Amino acid sequence: MRYMLMLYSAPHAGPKAGSPEQMAEMQEWFAYTEALAQAGALVAGDPLQGIETATTVQVRNQETLTTDGPFAETKEILGGYYLIDVENLDDAISWGSKCPLARYGSVEVRPIMELPPR
Repeated sequence: MRYMLMLYSAPHAGPKAGSPEQMAEMQEWFAYTEALAQAGALVAGDPLQGIETATTVQVRNQETLTTDGPFAETKEILGGYYLIDVENLDDAISWGSKCPLARYGSVEVRPIMELPPR
């Protein structure tokens, strides 16, 4: 089964950018991603650019509306994702718990809806 691990944290949570702590954590991220790949579970994964680069699109009464930034005001932001393919929810939760961000943010684990081929 495929699962999306969505990575949320407060905008300034975690180590300060450029700090030795951040450099050490980056090595943890590389190791985590490599472990997913070595286990054959990694389908895709990427960090996202900051929320200041986001554009929200809505269509109302056949009119396309765009707004700078994310749609929802939240204390945590979506910072990246992993798409994994594992046997079951327990395996997906296990991978989510190993994510470096889980120590100071949240990893939402959600199954991918499998649609029939067209």
